[in-house]
Amino acid sequence: MRTGLSVLAVASSVVFAVSGVALWVKPPRRLRSRVRPYSNAPGFEFRPSTDAAGRMDPGRTFGEGAIRRLVGPMLAGAVYPLARLLMPMDDRELAVRLRQGGLFPDLDEAARPRAYRMRSLGLMVLYATGLAGVALLSGGSAMRVILFMAAGATLGGLQVRTRLSEAVRRRREAIRSELYTINQLVAMYTRVGGGPIQGLRYVVSRARGIAVEEIAEVLHLHDRGWVFAEAMARAERLTPEPEAARTYRVMARSQEQGSDLSHALLGLSKDLRAMRRDALRRAAARRRILMVIPVVVVLAPVTMLFMAAPIPSIVFGG
Repeated sequence: MRTGLSVLAVASSVVFAVSGVALWVKPPRRLRSRVRPYSNAPGFEFRPSTDAAGRMDPGRTFGEGAIRRLVGPMLAGAVYPLARLLMPMDDRELAVRLRQGGLFPDLDEAARPRAYRMRSLGLMVLYATGLAGVALLSGGSAMRVILFMAAGATLGGLQVRTRLSEAVRRRREAIRSELYTINQLVAMYTRVGGGPIQGLRYVVSRARGIAVEEIAEVLHLHDRGWVFAEAMARAERLTPEPEAARTYRVMARSQEQGSDLSHALLGLSKDLRAMRRDALRRAAARRRILMVIPVVVVLAPVTMLFMAAPIPSIVFGG
């Protein structure tokens, strides 16, 4: 019995170590990502497109094996109540957050909360099993094993929530970087006589990016019979970036009231440029502070020791 527990503990520890390395150790940054801030490339790629409405990344499928397709739904149905109990967030709110983070793009919006909860439960079980294996290897009691399992489950839940928040933050930054160019292009198109819808079609047919995908979805809904203002209001509610919501509101109002869209978009572009400049200044200030920390923590004590070393001989005349 004790040999079996030892084998289980070793296997759990190995699984936990491998999963921890895969989750926490990031791959080295490529040279392209390092030189991108210094290039003059725009925030998104220009290219002709035949289908501007559906550019979502299909992502990976779970698997197409017969056994997996037969057994998977039964296992998911058995453990899903536990996953829902551990993550009691409303399905509609969770679906919006997953959409804003760009997670599970190959699934329907109604199926994304279930997939997210199941994956979260799997990660929590993985962390709990790993820490339980560590407790067994260290020869802990049953209470210690239970405490380690609870800590692992908590750590896995926090990791899942952090991943979702980080995904939403990255998409917000990407949308913010694309909006300036989009506003400029639409403003130029409308200034020469085009309308907001025609300007957006011009941008969507030649550009690629996260904000372009949101605009393409608006145009797709408009082609299916939605009122342009309603489609824009939907995009305003679902976008993770407040500046994008502000831009969509201005475009919808211009289409309804016939106001000067180019002037409003140029004003929004000016605000975006000021925001990015302020963000860069704050980041530079934080980095300057981080550069001072090693000097204060490491060099300052050593300097004080060198300065205080001759004091005893001066005072006591040694």
